[in-house]
Amino acid sequence: PDSRWYPYAKRELETLGFEVHVPEMPDTERPVLGPWLGKLTEVAGKPDPDLFLVGHSVGVPTIFRYLEGLPEGTVIGGFVSVAGYTDGLEDVETIEDKTVLPPFFEPPLDWVKIKRSAKKFVVIYSDNDPYVSPKYAQILKEKLGAELILKRGMGHFSEPDGEGDSVIVRELPDVIEAIKKMTA
Repeated sequence: PDSRWYPYAKRELETLGFEVHVPEMPDTERPVLGPWLGKLTEVAGKPDPDLFLVGHSVGVPTIFRYLEGLPEGTVIGGFVSVAGYTDGLEDVETIEDKTVLPPFFEPPLDWVKIKRSAKKFVVIYSDNDPYVSPKYAQILKEKLGAELILKRGMGHFSEPDGEGDSVIVRELPDVIEAIKKMTA
């Protein structure tokens, strides 16, 4: 919660009057969908049109599963996806453990249900992300009718990890602007 651009986004959104939670997700070195989904459900509270979610990297498929599991007719205000993807990234050489991400996508995502569960979607990608190809931006734009924001040179919107990302991103104003547009 205290790394990357998360503190910046929290501070900026709180300045605008939003109640913001940046949860510490369980076992970030080896994420497992069940505990991550449980933590998200706990922090999100009652889903309604005043709920806006922001997910980064593996947080994105977690939010997809959350949206997919909402009761029929329940709709949140919007979802901002940062460096999200639609499969287990098995083809990415810099990801050593190929067993972590595939369970987030089994069974296949129900894109119709996900799209019906949020009023608006924004996807943010970098042209030099060492893990997530910009091809996923087009996939999510198409599947969700999302607004696409393509950034240059922002890596994985993260911090150097010794495995492939060397860019430090401490501020990401596009997230703030996306939420502002969703609530306008």
